[in-house]
Amino acid sequence: MKTVLDILDLKNKKVLLRVDFDLPVSEKDEIQEKFRIEKQKPTIDYLIERGAKVVMVAHISDPDVSSFGELIPQLHIILGHEVGFIKNIEDIEKYLASYPGVGLLENIRRFPGEIENDPGFAKRLAAAGSPELVEGSKGFDIYINNDFAVSHRNHASVSAITEFLPSYAGLLIKEEVARLQKAADAPKNGKVVVVGGAKAKTKVPVIKKFLDSAELILLGGVVANDVLKERGQDMGDSVVDANSKELLSGLDINSLQLLVPEDFVVFDNKILDIGEKTIQKYADAVSRASVVIWNGPMGLFENPAFSTGTQNIAEAIAISDAYKIIGGGDTISAISKFRNIDMSKFDFVSTGGGAMLAFLAGQRLPGLEALGYYR
Repeated sequence: MKTVLDILDLKNKKVLLRVDFDLPVSEKDEIQEKFRIEKQKPTIDYLIERGAKVVMVAHISDPDVSSFGELIPQLHIILGHEVGFIKNIEDIEKYLASYPGVGLLENIRRFPGEIENDPGFAKRLAAAGSPELVEGSKGFDIYINNDFAVSHRNHASVSAITEFLPSYAGLLIKEEVARLQKAADAPKNGKVVVVGGAKAKTKVPVIKKFLDSAELILLGGVVANDVLKERGQDMGDSVVDANSKELLSGLDINSLQLLVPEDFVVFDNKILDIGEKTIQKYADAVSRASVVIWNGPMGLFENPAFSTGTQNIAEAIAISDAYKIIGGGDTISAISKFRNIDMSKFDFVSTGGGAMLAFLAGQRLPGLEALGYYR
């Protein structure tokens, strides 16, 4: 896999840079978590310092954010570069001609063809909005993927785009792959995986694979609720997947490797956090581990009344002597919320959620495959 470090000359090169700006934003359009933006800065700095003309593409899934344009002033401060907003793909060519600073295209998922991995859309993007890829001022020269978190998606700005431009991995993806591979290669014995959060659909396939490569899997959040439901426990009004039986098909829900909560914090007939016995049981498992991988909170951590489980597990992992990797947007947000936990206590904080788990479980990520990582 070639990286940005393999590009010999970046002077005046027009670079299409895939970045991760999928961030939690308040009702007042204030960015709530800067970590993933800050992780983009080294690659952006590297390109700008070498004279490249950079246009960033990203997506944001927060339905309350109507446009990236609203976040430009904050991005400028965090990145330390002038950031110009580009509303339409057809405006990219004009922007590059004057190039007032690093550009950011509107939410890429707003454009038809992105999620479908449409090669026609990818070609249009590579051509900077021009109808054809031609020599001269039109079109990008280079594509760089620096968005590890979306690399498990087969989308146009991740996969199909590599068919039309010389393509490279950014510094962040280079680091992600190296750090995560170390954990993936670690022996099964002593490897503990902690999985929580709300997206059970994306995590169950990964859990199935981890049964072959991890000693213990500690469950929280919705995926734990689904397992408990299928074991016959009354879940009250707790959040569970309606298709939990189908979702868990092929997973041995009674495996001794799967640890599920024994007690809970319940409010309004809903499980909203793990209880004290479960916290202790999970913390003990973490303390004996040689490798710990954590993705997803244990409960509704946004509410202080239901954040104890997530905070205690985070603290247990932070003080562990194991090689510690954490990741996922909600996990990062939780750590940022718990002021007493230093992010530097973890050996690596991945910007990926589903991508991190998929990589560690041995799945092939389309974004990495497009860059030639598996050759």
